[in-house]
Amino acid sequence: MGRAIDIVSLYPKDMNIYGDSGNVLTIERRLALYGYEPRIHAVNQHDPWPGHADVILGGGGQDTGQKKIIDDLYARADTLRALAEDGVPMLMICGLYQLFGDYFETVDGARLDGISIIGAHTVGRDVRMIGNLVEHSDDFGDVIGYENHSGQTFLDGGVRPLGAVDGDGMGNNGEDHTEGARVHNVIGTYMHGSLLPKNPAISDFLIRAAAERRYGAFRPESTPAARDELARIDRIAQRAREAAQLRPR
Repeated sequence: MGRAIDIVSLYPKDMNIYGDSGNVLTIERRLALYGYEPRIHAVNQHDPWPGHADVILGGGGQDTGQKKIIDDLYARADTLRALAEDGVPMLMICGLYQLFGDYFETVDGARLDGISIIGAHTVGRDVRMIGNLVEHSDDFGDVIGYENHSGQTFLDGGVRPLGAVDGDGMGNNGEDHTEGARVHNVIGTYMHGSLLPKNPAISDFLIRAAAERRYGAFRPESTPAARDELARIDRIAQRAREAAQLRPR
């Protein structure tokens, strides 16, 4: 190895529910199997920002968790916006997806301004959208995960969703059949589960974008054993996606 890729895990103490930390472990493992040197930096409130940030992963949290980290997120907003505009790949789940938008109005009427990386706003409602979810993405095929949120997110005109859901009462807001959002190389989504172990195409999108930005190209240097392990992992993920498509919501 020797080709480092620096992974920032954003607020893992407060924004990590439903296995979202598994996304960090998945990127770490796949990078190693591709012959890169993954380096994880956990960035919680008041922690220093690392010298390199090649891919940034954030999870979900309850409203209390969002209120806890919001001041620290504001302090890092210019850095995160500049990195997003420069093409750094990011995956933000649920609560941090909401805070990467323009604002989140909680169900009790409190308003948390976001950092406006994703053109979207979220409104808390009394009805929760909860359950296993399959969405259809032009770039990643069928994506599977688990949603559990009362915040309903509405994308600004021109903002591309991550995918489309088939029915009402699910996805971003239960109304327009969108789920998630994509801006630059930033992905926001309500998919917990954790998402990346079940959806290798999204993992590899993030890895490729990180490697290309830092080294100019994505060049796997996998051993035969590593390639076999990647194929085994991907087969397991494919079976999970096939099973999810057969399962009623």
